[in-house]
Amino acid sequence: MPDESQTTCPHCGAPLAILRLPEALSDHAYDLACFDDRCPYYVRGWTWMEEKFGVRSSYRYRVDPRSGHASPLAVWSPTALRSSILPGPPELAGRKELP
Repeated sequence: MPDESQTTCPHCGAPLAILRLPEALSDHAYDLACFDDRCPYYVRGWTWMEEKFGVRSSYRYRVDPRSGHASPLAVWSPTALRSSILPGPPELAGRKELP
C-alpha cells in the first residue's frame, strides 16, 4: 500500500488518481498519477516537449505504488488517459480488489 508521500503530487500537492494500465504494457495493473491541469510539472511539459522534441505533448507525474518509483506519463492532450482513471482514493491502489 502506498504511503502518504506517494498519494499526492510533489509538484502541486493534488491527490493522485488510480490509473489502470494496459495489461500488455506493464507488469502491474495500476499506477498513481496527477491529473491536475494546473500542476506546474504538467503545464511546463507542453513547452519543454515542443522545444526539445518538436511534438505537441506533455507529461504528468506518475508513481508505481509498489516500488515508489516516479516517472513521467506522456500525454498528447489534456483529456488523454482520463478514461483509465478508476474511482477511489490513491490509498486503494495497494489493494488487490479495486472499485
